[in-house]
Amino acid sequence: MTTPFQTNRRIVLGALAALSSGLAAAQGKPQTLRIGLQKSSTLATVLRTRGTLEPLLAPLNVKLSWHEFTSGLPLLEALNLGNIDVSADVADTVPVFAQAAGAQLTFVAQEAPSPSAQAIVVRADSPIKAVADLKGKKIGFAKAAGVHYLLIAALEKAGLSFKDIEPAYLAPADGRAAFERGAIDAWVVWDPFLAAVQKQSQVRVLADGSGLASYQRYYLAGTPYAQARPDVLRVFFAELRKAGQWVKQSPQDAAALLAPVWGLDAAVVELANSRRSYAVRPVIASALTEQQRIADAFLAEKLLPRRVNALDVPLFQPGA
Repeated sequence: MTTPFQTNRRIVLGALAALSSGLAAAQGKPQTLRIGLQKSSTLATVLRTRGTLEPLLAPLNVKLSWHEFTSGLPLLEALNLGNIDVSADVADTVPVFAQAAGAQLTFVAQEAPSPSAQAIVVRADSPIKAVADLKGKKIGFAKAAGVHYLLIAALEKAGLSFKDIEPAYLAPADGRAAFERGAIDAWVVWDPFLAAVQKQSQVRVLADGSGLASYQRYYLAGTPYAQARPDVLRVFFAELRKAGQWVKQSPQDAAALLAPVWGLDAAVVELANSRRSYAVRPVIASALTEQQRIADAFLAEKLLPRRVNALDVPLFQPGA
């Protein structure tokens, strides 16, 4: 039987071990935290542009390097290969593909749902009036992105399947070009690309994620890094949460900061940010139920090599 003294002794020894590890890291050669991000990684872009993390990580003997990716899947591939340590936000679908590939990932944080921040759009003069009209049409979207699941869910609700359309797997920049020259009939895309095409072209929204896909974005770390440097991840989590609060409380200032970095008009950025929750929170098992639905949907379409248990992933506890 474990006595209170034994329990307290284990707690103290654990705390001393963690302190010793932190002191050893602080006294040795500086480590580099490698963070991967995308253009849509708003909060990470805010931290990067404002230089927020560097002075907070310096006392932990940690330097920063930033690595930009065109989409979430190659970002998590780099994380799994150990080429980066932490991933800024990726769409809820991306970890499912990474888990199916056997990636050793830890969920660090989750943004609360932002269903209207992704949508299926057609040109304003298109004869396509409803999702059911997409049957036999060529649709552009990024493979494994959140919009991939949105399309599957929207088609199912309209009585169609993925086999009823012709998919065109395109990164956002290529998708925009193909959409505007008429090479695809519809485009499924997320903010800020969605806001840009709405502001700069004549388009109609067939459906967004409301009632179909809640679109929760995830921040992840390689599990070995999460186990070795929880102190660094706690700083990262806290600053992400502060950045999210600032973007929502100061929308014009945030748009002014992000617009030149993204190469977009401030009005486009403000529209995009209005549809994202940016509410950063710890990941709990009960919040992963939609992850399982996403995994099962992709498996049914034979887009995953095996079944994924969405709950079979380590969850970082920022308050621990």
